[in-house]
Amino acid sequence: MRVLTWRLVTRRLLLPNTAASAVLLLLGPALALLLWPRSQAQGLARLFHQSQLIQSFAAAPTRPPPPLWRQRLGPLAAVLWSRQQGVWWQFWGVHGDAGAFLVLPSTSLSDVVGDRLPVPPLRVDDLAVVAADPLSRQWLSDRLRSVPRSPRGLEQRCLLQLRQPQTVSWSPAGLGALAGPVAPLLQRFQQGCLTLNLQGQRVDLGGEAAAAVGVLGPASQSRPEPASRPLTPGQLLELRGPALEVLLQGLLSRQLVREPLASRYGIAEPQLALLRRSPFVLRLRELPQGPFQAGLELDLAPPARDRQAWERLLAALRQPLLQQGLQEQGAIPLRTRWRDEQGRVVGGWFWQPPQGGEERRLVLFVGPEPATGSAPPAPSGWVVLQARPGDLDRLGLWPGAFPPLVRRADQLEIKADAERRQPISRLTGRLALTRSR
Repeated sequence: MRVLTWRLVTRRLLLPNTAASAVLLLLGPALALLLWPRSQAQGLARLFHQSQLIQSFAAAPTRPPPPLWRQRLGPLAAVLWSRQQGVWWQFWGVHGDAGAFLVLPSTSLSDVVGDRLPVPPLRVDDLAVVAADPLSRQWLSDRLRSVPRSPRGLEQRCLLQLRQPQTVSWSPAGLGALAGPVAPLLQRFQQGCLTLNLQGQRVDLGGEAAAAVGVLGPASQSRPEPASRPLTPGQLLELRGPALEVLLQGLLSRQLVREPLASRYGIAEPQLALLRRSPFVLRLRELPQGPFQAGLELDLAPPARDRQAWERLLAALRQPLLQQGLQEQGAIPLRTRWRDEQGRVVGGWFWQPPQGGEERRLVLFVGPEPATGSAPPAPSGWVVLQARPGDLDRLGLWPGAFPPLVRRADQLEIKADAERRQPISRLTGRLALTRSR
């Protein structure tokens, strides 16, 4: 009797505990999902490492489907576009010939719909990727078999930004594809991301960039931005910086560039050091008449201690330029013009008189001699780019790989907080979409 009673008591005690355990087993995962929700677009991290350029977009079902949707989805594009919610992406793989991939949440496509597409979608975790052709699909499938490293630092922050609409992220290959021959001048910004915010006829830009892949540093600290100043009439581009090293480090790291500079012009390491540390303003101005489309001007602000070194560097350029058939006019180093066989001024340099207590400035130019007058370089640690992309594109001087939104813009301004000791640059800027009248 005692044994039976004990078993009944034990059983009564176990049943509630067993029921509680079952409830916890059932509710535990649900509670965890509520407290720690599963991140959306898990497959995005895998695609991120296979892309040279990737961009996120917001769903806009009331507008016509974009060309990429019509190209990848065929007759189903309009129907699927009208159902689209949230964020979708397009990206270009590290193998650029594969064309752009369309990326959607897998919930946007059922298996039945996927079977009716020109190229069956590739499932990447919770995403569906639609390629241009079966060969591109197979290439991406093979690439995704490798296990990517976990994104950290700048990559992780860019990946988080890509989960929101209107963000673009690039790798060194992507920057090279966009900027073309100008890419070596952008060594400081090899990898990064920008978020775009449309404000009427203006797009505000904000993000980060680094000179190398996988930089683990924290986000750059916010500092007061230098004041904006409009481009003067006829100016196509102006780039200001605290030292030419920001502009030249990509070029001067190449033996193909360094060797002819040393052998032909006598510009070796001491002279390169002189170039690297000079604050600068680089300008490109349109020339409506004459044989040149545009004139290039490099305005340097060397400290007084470097004046004689610059004079020696310029004097050493005399003989190589004469050997190239150019004719010298003027007294070196105060003001020198170089003419071609037809007597046209094709370049030169001059020392500008000091203004407002500043040191003398050295102006080097290609094309006709520019008018005197200058603007100070950007404050220490800042690089400021201002351009008229529409005018540059009209003259064939803007990289054609940029999207039409940028190539047709009236004004572009980007400010980079490129402090030398900080491996990551904070980027801010704006893009004016229509020509001001």
